[in-house]
This record gives sequence, structure tokens and C-alpha cells, in this order.
Amino acid sequence: MDLHTVVEVVSPARAGQWQPGDAWLAGGTALFGEPRPGVRRLLDLAAAGWPPITVRGDGLEIAATCTIAELAGFAEAPHLTAFHGLVTGCCRAFLASFKIWNVATVGGNLCAALPAGPMIALTAALGGECLILGPAGERRVPVTRFVTGDGTTVLRPDELLRSVTLPVAAATGRTAYRQGSLFPHGRSAVLLAGRLAPGGLVLTVTAATVRPYQLTFAGMPDAATLESALAATVADDAWTDDVHGAPAWRRHLTFRYAEEIRRELRP
Repeated sequence: MDLHTVVEVVSPARAGQWQPGDAWLAGGTALFGEPRPGVRRLLDLAAAGWPPITVRGDGLEIAATCTIAELAGFAEAPHLTAFHGLVTGCCRAFLASFKIWNVATVGGNLCAALPAGPMIALTAALGGECLILGPAGERRVPVTRFVTGDGTTVLRPDELLRSVTLPVAAATGRTAYRQGSLFPHGRSAVLLAGRLAPGGLVLTVTAATVRPYQLTFAGMPDAATLESALAATVADDAWTDDVHGAPAWRRHLTFRYAEEIRRELRP
């Protein structure tokens, strides 16, 4: 899709430059995917030169401009077992060619806020915290609260997503992953990630719901407790309803996959 209304590209972009008619440009796979007649300038974040992934003492910092290929190919920090246990499945959930993998970014997938966004599932499951920059300074928001609905986030128009930090405590431990769709190569209709934390089970539900939901249990719940918690947490109007799957079917698969994850991770 050509953005024929664009008259200027600001490169490199930085916080504080935004004005009405601007759009932040990272990989551009979402930005160029549909008509955007109101866009006049592109603010180029990729030219900022942020390191894709930084290993820190307290965890892993993933730049918003980190591509899916860079994320999938990251082999350092083997002690972050939960990260390495989930990253391959979540990257493959894109069902995209290598061309997309080398352009699409972690931040772009989060900011697009589509229910099926696999980077939402990955970073939410691992306790990710978003660093947001804007004219008023910076603020930090958990990924579970960053996405507020189908296509909506907490970002204000003049703010940008700088990075997502995964704390070391949440990026370690055993994990389990389930993904389902209507077709073998279809968009994710259900995407769940389970993590066995020191205190118990952490279950993250995405794709089937319009925003991510996370359930934390002290210890390993039994099947009835898990089912009851899911039913109480996800409201009837929170299930995604589109051509990729009916809400009732998504709900059914979510409960089924949640139980499979519970059984896989129980001692």
C-alpha cells in the first residue's frame, strides 16, 4: 500500500517531534498494510540505531525496533529458559515469510494491538514492561495493560514505545505454549502461554480475547479451579469475534488449551 499523502520522512526520529499528521515508522509492515489518508510525515524510528536486544543484570531489554528475525535468532543468555522456551513458537505464530521476519518489529506488533499479535503473548507471558517516551518524559506500563483492546493501546498520539524489558525472574523457568487457528496456516484464533513460576502457575491468554488476560495461581491449580478462574476473569464480551473464529469456539479452545498447559506443567 502506497502512502501517497506522505510529504516528508524525519530520520532519525525521537520523542518530542510528533505533530498532527505524523506516524511512527519502525518496520512498516502494519503501517503500509492499509490506507492512511491522514498521514503527512513518517518519523523513522529504525534510524535511531537502538540495539535490538540487550542482556542486563535484571533481565532482557528488547528494543521496539528489534525485528522478528533478530528476536528468533537470539541465542545468548541460556539461563533465561522461559524466554527461549516461548520465543520460537511465538515467532512462528506470525506465519510470515522471511521477508516479513526481517522487517516486522516487536514494537510494531505490540502497537498494532491486534488480538493475534504473538509478540503481545510473548512479552505479556514473561512479565514484560513497556518503556514509553513522550514530551512529558517517560513512563512504564506492563504489557498486560499496554494493550487495551482490539487495535487500541495506552499510547497517546505524541508518545512512542522505546522498548520492552523482561525481568529475569519471569524469563526463567518451565513454559508451555498452545496456538490454534481455523486453518493450518491461518491467523491465530487462540494463543496461550503458561509459565511455572516459583510461586505457582502464570497463564496468559491472547488472540482469543480482545486484549491479553493473565491469571496467576499460588501453586498448581486443579482443573476445576483453573476453569472457574478463567470463567470469572474473561467476560462474555471479551472474546474476539471476527472471520478467524467465533467467540464460543475460541472460548472452548482456550479452556481446553489451558487444561493441557496445566497438565504439562504440573509437577
